[in-house]
Formats: sequence, structure tokens, C-alpha cells
Amino acid sequence: MIIDCKGLQCPEPVLRTRDALSGINSGVLEVVVDNEASKSNVERFSRSQGCDVSIAEEGSHYRLEITKEAGAQQSPYARSAEEYACDIPQGGGLMYVISSNTMGMGDDELGWGLLQTYIQTIKEVFPQPSKIFFYNSGVLLTSRQSGILRYIKELEERGVEIFSCGTCIDFFNNNDKVLVGKLTNMYDIMDSMVRADKVVSPF
Repeated sequence: MIIDCKGLQCPEPVLRTRDALSGINSGVLEVVVDNEASKSNVERFSRSQGCDVSIAEEGSHYRLEITKEAGAQQSPYARSAEEYACDIPQGGGLMYVISSNTMGMGDDELGWGLLQTYIQTIKEVFPQPSKIFFYNSGVLLTSRQSGILRYIKELEERGVEIFSCGTCIDFFNNNDKVLVGKLTNMYDIMDSMVRADKVVSPF
């Protein structure tokens, strides 16, 4: 089944995807959209419904191949299709800051586990951040191999810009190397904070 959603404003492409998926027990659905926001929203919604998604860029539009297996389980973090609006941000969008390699105060092992879950869950919530800044011991997440690194790379692949504080990288003797994203400085961090519509931190 192919659904042509070119020229449609969100959340209409998501609504049509929802209706089509609810009408099949299993199978492959193709959705065609002509803008980045609709592509991202349809992808996130489909994944939240337990479907696999592959995306191909074809000229000025995107083709999303959505595979639904029998018994696919909806994510507990799934949002209703109506909530996937394509609002154009008027400021700097949503920005996350990660300033530690643990989440909260207390036991570091527990804090590390909580932070892993937190970063894994970012892709499930809406709206998505436009940028994530890592500083202080937070840069250890972007400059050392760990179980959390692949989730940060996945966010980058989804269009989230990843930045690490260069001074912090130097302090932890990581030789100016990051495994995901780019190096940045305090001026850029502060400038992005001032311009952001909202700044979110798990600490």
C-alpha cells in the first residue's frame, strides 16, 4: 500500500499513516512526503507503534517504507497521532544539556544506569531537541566507548546536532577527540542557551 502525502501539512501525514497501520495486521506500508518535518514525524510515530522504518530520499521527496509485524507492540512513550504538529520554531528550538556522566545525586552506578535510559528515551519524546551540548564529565559520553555512545550517534543520524566542550575534553585528557558530534566552546554554548526556546537538563 502506498500513501501519497506530498503537499500535506502535519499532522495529516501522521494521521493517514496511523489509519493505514490500524487497518492491517502485518505488512509493508509506503508513505511519501515532501518535507523533513513530516518525514521525521511519520518515522517517529511508526517506530512508536513497534514498526520498522527505512527511508529513501528521492529528489524533492522522501519515501518511508514501514514494516508492521503481527503482534507489534506500541511503545509506552507513544504519543497520539494528533500531537505530531510541524510547528516552525521561532527561536533556537529545544536544546538539551548533559553536564555529567551520571544522573542525579547519590549512587554513581545507579546514576549511570538512569542516564543511559534517559538518553535512549530522547528519541521517543516530542519535540526532538535541535542540539545537545555535553560539558564537564558529560563529555565522557561522547569521547569514550560505552553502551550509551550508539544512542547518541542515533540521535545525530536523526538530525540532532551533538556538541562537546573542548576545554572539558582537554581536562579529561581525551586528546581533542570526540567519537560523535563536534567540539565547541563556552561562547557557543552560552549563545545557544540564550537563543533556545527551551533548555532541558536531567540534573
